[in-house]
Amino acid sequence: MGWQRICRLDELPVQGSRVIERSAHSGGNVAVFRTASDRVLALLDRCPHKGGPLSQGIVYGESVACPLHNWSIDLNTGCALAPDEGCTQRFATRIDSGTVYIDLDAGARAPADPRPVEQVGADD
Repeated sequence: MGWQRICRLDELPVQGSRVIERSAHSGGNVAVFRTASDRVLALLDRCPHKGGPLSQGIVYGESVACPLHNWSIDLNTGCALAPDEGCTQRFATRIDSGTVYIDLDAGARAPADPRPVEQVGADD
């Protein structure tokens, strides 16, 4: 499938999220987040702690607070911030001419990794 169009950047709330619904067989839902600085990042919509829906959490800086137990998850890496531990799957995103795209295939194949996924082709 490769890069898939998600929405226009202005349709994604600042410091908010949007859910891409997928079956459990294809890996589960994906949460796409927009930071206050207009970065767009995407994670599997599942906290590594107890599986809480990250899309319902509060976005602050480049992190999201899980709504179940307030674990902070770094949106760049998908990993919990210390002292908590664990990572959730990340997905590459890009913004092209004000449109948000995500590579769901690459994320579904790659394990969680603490290194940031670069936002390619982002508009300034």
